[in-house]
Parts: sequence; C-alpha cells; structure tokens
Amino acid sequence: MAPKTLALTGNQAAAYAMMQIDPDVVAAYPITPQTNLMQKFADFHADGDVSTELILVESEHSAMSACVGSAAAGARTMTATSANGLALMVEIVYIAASLRLPIVMPVVNRALSGPINIHCDHSDAMMCRDTGWVQLYCVNAQEAYENTIQAMRIAEHPDVLLPVMVNFDGFITSHGMENVLIHDAKKVKKFVGEYHPQYHLLNPDLPMTIGPLDLHDYYFEHKRGQIDAMEAARKVVLDVSREFAKEFGTRDDGYFRAYKLEDAEVAVVVLNSTGGTVNIVVDRLREQGKKVGAINLRVFRPFPGEELAEALAHVKCVAMMDRAVSFGAMGGPIYNELRSAMYEMDSRPEVISRMYGLGGRQIETYHIEEVFGDLFRMLEGGDVDDYGYLNVRQHEPAAVKA
Repeated sequence: MAPKTLALTGNQAAAYAMMQIDPDVVAAYPITPQTNLMQKFADFHADGDVSTELILVESEHSAMSACVGSAAAGARTMTATSANGLALMVEIVYIAASLRLPIVMPVVNRALSGPINIHCDHSDAMMCRDTGWVQLYCVNAQEAYENTIQAMRIAEHPDVLLPVMVNFDGFITSHGMENVLIHDAKKVKKFVGEYHPQYHLLNPDLPMTIGPLDLHDYYFEHKRGQIDAMEAARKVVLDVSREFAKEFGTRDDGYFRAYKLEDAEVAVVVLNSTGGTVNIVVDRLREQGKKVGAINLRVFRPFPGEELAEALAHVKCVAMMDRAVSFGAMGGPIYNELRSAMYEMDSRPEVISRMYGLGGRQIETYHIEEVFGDLFRMLEGGDVDDYGYLNVRQHEPAAVKA
C-alpha cells in the first residue's frame, strides 16, 4: 500500500498501525472508548489483511493473561484497553513487565470509577506509571498511528524487552476524525522487522521457567534488571524516533516537542490532546508580544527529567498541567516528577501545578490563558497559588458549612 491520507479517528489510526505491524496474536475485549479500535482491527482480520490469531476473551484480565502466554511463547503480541479495563488488568500488567515481555498496548485514556465516567482523563495511565511499562503519549491521531508503530520496535529491542503503552485521549482523539497520513505498508513492515526472541517457552534447546515463586533470594535482582531495562529504553526511544523520522520524512519528537520555547520567559508543560490547544494559546500570546512557550510531553516512562530540566533552564516560571489526581500528594503526578527533576539546578524555574479536565471536563483556550496569566503574575512578584484547578466549581468544606 502506497502512502495515502485518510480521514480517520484516533482509534482507526491505531488499528491501521496494528494492521501494518500484523502481530502474531491479538487479544481483544471491548471497553468504551477503546471498543471501535479493536472492532476496526477485527475488520482487517475478517478481510484477510492480517495473519493474526485474534483471540476474543472473557475480560480484560483474560486479555492480558492471554498476551502474557502468547509473548512468553515467542509471539509478537498486542492488545488495547481503557480505564476500568486497564484497572482489571493491573495484576497481569505488572506480570507482563516483570517477565520482560514486549507487548504493545494502545490505551485510550478515560477516567476511572467511581462515580462511573466514560470520558477522558489520565488517571488510568497514571495508575500504571510504576508497573514497569514504557509509556508514550499522543497529541493527535497521527501520533497515535506513528507511536504505535514505533512502540513495537522499542518493546522488542534486545536491550529493553519491556511492554509499551501508547496513550491517547478518549473521545477527543479516539473518536475525533482527522487527516492521517498512512505510510507505505511495506516500509512499515520493514521498519518493524521480524521478531526473533532469544528466550521463549517453545524452544526445547533452551528450557526456561516462567512465573516461579521468587522470594528474597532473587526478587530484588529481577527488579534491578527491570530498572536497567527501563534505563536502556531512554536511548532506544530516541534512536527509534530518529530512525522513523528519517525513514518516513516525519518530525523527530524524541522525548517531547518544545514549542516556541527558545526565548520564552514562561512555559506550560502538558501531554496528549491538550498540547494542541496550548500551542494555539502560545501563538495568540506571541502575537501580543508575550514570550511564552510550551512542551508537549511524548514520553513519561522513562521520565526524561534531565532533558526537561535542560530545556526549561532559561524559563523563569513553569506550569505543569496534570489531567490526573495523585491523592494526598503535593500536586499532580507529572508535576512532582518535573519539580524533582529541577531540584539540583543551580537556577531553577518556579513550578506550579494546575489540574484540569477530570472526567472529560472541558478545557478551553481561556482556561490556558488563565494559566499563563498566573505565570506572568509570578514573574512580576505577585502571589500565586502553587496548586490550582481549572474550570471547577468552588468547593466549600463541610466544616465551613456547619
């Protein structure tokens, strides 16, 4: 298939990537807003466009369990899920990473219950930030397509051998239709390459044990192996991004995309679809002569702390916009990572936390303008809250009401 531009939703774009990868095994179970991603892949399967063994399972826990068995047997393996489905998987999500199985899983980000909510926030992916999976994030459908392809190369790299989540926003990206450039299928297949696992259960010449009882005598060493693999993923993510850009003529985003940051005095850091909205606000404020910039974060695990700190070293004030709550913590999950990354800088920016969009709550350009307004007040020495919430009703504690 020659390169062509198609009008696709984010879910369809990710399904196209899966079709071009043509994995050996895909385990499928529906959950909103991921359902029509797997439905589209099932269409490809029914039409004979893939040679994949498509397994329809009883639950998301079963889906990841099937993936673990498949990958342990040496098969190239994929699945997809969202929110509560990911929560049901979590036990096996940990196991997949602990067994060093290179499974790739698009995650269509959605709020976790309760109360039940089917719309976008990042609480599902952030729930899994310490499971040992590499995490990529996507601003739009094009990135959902391209990051899914790159994820396969990252996961299967012999220095990594870790599973990868490709995250994009539920409904906003998953169901929003955009023009997506679908690359030549043969080139994609060549880029991904053949998977030849060194270790797998079906090799009688090299017998191995999977999932044994692993107490204090070796457990720590196995965790250290995962840590080293995640560190190795830092270089592999960059190498794969660079090679993909060269092969397909795309932009090399690496860990993140800096937008008009070179001379910025203040900046906002964000991930997924809101990155596009932030960039629009940056353009507007630049037209007013204000030196603003943004970073759209593409890689959250491994966290590119040193690179972010270097990119923001000249900026005086930074706002981290989180679309997930870390209850009882000092700000959102990425805010804490970012602030820690800047701790040892000789001259570091002031960093504030702004939480937004929980459960799909609308985020408008004027909300982001408010964030930049807070940053400029900080720049001028004004009093600004370290932690804030965008577009949320005022909450009066029960004790005050009494």
